[in-house]
Amino acid sequence: MPNIAAVLKTEIARIARKEVRSQTDEIRKSSAQYRSHIAALRKRIDELERQIKRASKSSGRGAAPAAEGDDEQGTSRRFSPTRLAAQRRKLGLSAADFATLLGVSGQSVYKWEHGESRPRARQLEAIAAVRGIGKREAQARLAKLQER
Repeated sequence: MPNIAAVLKTEIARIARKEVRSQTDEIRKSSAQYRSHIAALRKRIDELERQIKRASKSSGRGAAPAAEGDDEQGTSRRFSPTRLAAQRRKLGLSAADFATLLGVSGQSVYKWEHGESRPRARQLEAIAAVRGIGKREAQARLAKLQER
């Protein structure tokens, strides 16, 4: 005849395992959900980092960064320091006056013309807008801006 203490001990162990299993099932399920959620977040972070890298590379070359919300811009602008200087001379403006027309500082225009820095996308749009005007229109706009 088996020892009652041994039988009782094995039965208690079996019931304890069953209870522990039932209590840890919920934790196991929620842990699996958290792991899958974390994996999805990691994928999203990786994609966003790739987009940032792409945007910084393209902005480093002078082009506007291509983001999902930039659909209204449509075109990317190229920039040439020598063409900017030629445009300013064509309009007969000093760097300070040309800067006022663009809404930036004279130092910015100087650095752009000497290739020390590049204009941002918003500033490239302003340069493109000034590109199509003549001397009279430039003087009129400048006078209007200086009145303020």
